[in-house]
Amino acid sequence: MLKQYLLTPGPTPIPPQIALKEALPVIHHRTSEFASIYKDVAEGLKYVFQTRNEVYVLACSGTGAMEMAIVNLLSPNDKILVASCGNFGERWAKIAQSYGVETIYVSVEWGKVLDPLEIEKTLKKNPDIKAVFTTFVETSTGVASDIKSIGKIVSQTNAVFVVDAISGLAGQEFRTDDWEVDVVISASQKDFMLPPGLAFIMFSQKTQKLIELSRLPKFYFDIKKYRDFYLINQTPFTSPVTLIVALQEALKLIRNKKIENIWNDCKRLARAARAGMQSLGLKLFAEVPCEVVTTASVPENIGEKIITTLKERYSVSIAGGQGKLNGKIIRLAHMGYIGKVDLLAGFACLEIVLSELGMDIEKGKSVAAVQKEFLG
Repeated sequence: MLKQYLLTPGPTPIPPQIALKEALPVIHHRTSEFASIYKDVAEGLKYVFQTRNEVYVLACSGTGAMEMAIVNLLSPNDKILVASCGNFGERWAKIAQSYGVETIYVSVEWGKVLDPLEIEKTLKKNPDIKAVFTTFVETSTGVASDIKSIGKIVSQTNAVFVVDAISGLAGQEFRTDDWEVDVVISASQKDFMLPPGLAFIMFSQKTQKLIELSRLPKFYFDIKKYRDFYLINQTPFTSPVTLIVALQEALKLIRNKKIENIWNDCKRLARAARAGMQSLGLKLFAEVPCEVVTTASVPENIGEKIITTLKERYSVSIAGGQGKLNGKIIRLAHMGYIGKVDLLAGFACLEIVLSELGMDIEKGKSVAAVQKEFLG
């Protein structure tokens, strides 16, 4: 039986000590025992988010938290700005438009990075914009956005700044309060080293007026319900107990290692992955590469075959392109529990597959490039 190497940008591998927590007997969520766990989780999430504000836990995917942000901040016909550089940036607009919210775009070609000055210009032309939505790490392209600069610009307006940090939080430097971000969302299946099923969301004080004025329909995603139950260390609906118990363990591991050390580890892995891709003759796709996933362009005639062959023959899972990038790029993650040995194994198998599919590959070159970064 082949060992599985999961190098996708979500879900990511789960450390044994976290997985074992899910195997414990289930406890009831309306108990002091669970409340104590939830209180500890709440403090741990503040640390990862780098915020003094409350962070709420939701039983849903990251997209659910995106919807929660929209329905609690806006009303029908409100105007927002969506700054998009990929598939997940566009998701913000799709959700908002489904609720009748007017959307103005600042967008760039996939693979390119957003220009904060374009966002500033758009805000000056449209002073009635209620919120700016963007993505921290756009895993569909591998691009990292300059959240610090955008946050400074938005903070000088009446608009609130909302960031999808699902794929970067806990893996790449992100400082919610210092960077003046008003709403941050994330999810469990990436840098948090958990299975899918949990999402996290934080609202700043600047959002409170919009929350009170919001007239979009909501029930499960009503932040006021979560705010009330947060005061008693509970969630308003049935809590995913086993996932939250596992989250407590994940946050313990993160805090023990220290978030800055995790950021540095991801930087090192990212440098190694980029060197590995380039040694294979593959061009990096992202104009400003993030630290948690590396994207590279591949010949379209073998793009999909790379993914399937790696999985079927070598049990190595990486991701392909999404939407219009399907078959054109590959995406290899280095976040969470993914480490040096995983990258070495992944590149060794990628070399073999590319060679089998007809590319002229110098055997061992990418593994050597990865090793060099680790040793340097």
